[in-house]
Amino acid sequence: MSNTIDTSQLLAQMRAMAAQAQAKPSITETDAAANTDFSSLFKSAIEKVNDVQQQAGNLAQAFEAGDSKVELTEVMVALQKSSLSFQAMTQVRNKLVSAYQEIMSMPI
Repeated sequence: MSNTIDTSQLLAQMRAMAAQAQAKPSITETDAAANTDFSSLFKSAIEKVNDVQQQAGNLAQAFEAGDSKVELTEVMVALQKSSLSFQAMTQVRNKLVSAYQEIMSMPI
């Protein structure tokens, strides 16, 4: 077997990728970014935190029940991830409440 590389085809692919990388985003891409709903993003983040907490709880219960497939280190890491994600979400919520209160106290 011989490994031959078609240089003209490779060069054409590289040029196409370079042109695509230099292209400006289309109007639909910028509209999609502008129309991102903050409440849906925040809801999604809360759901992810909930999933992490449920997974950690399930691992802890499995370890407590004596499941040989679950190791203590795995449980501890999952519990720490759960704790950190909840603390981060709480801090974001606190910042949002603070910003809301600041906006509400502004004179009209």
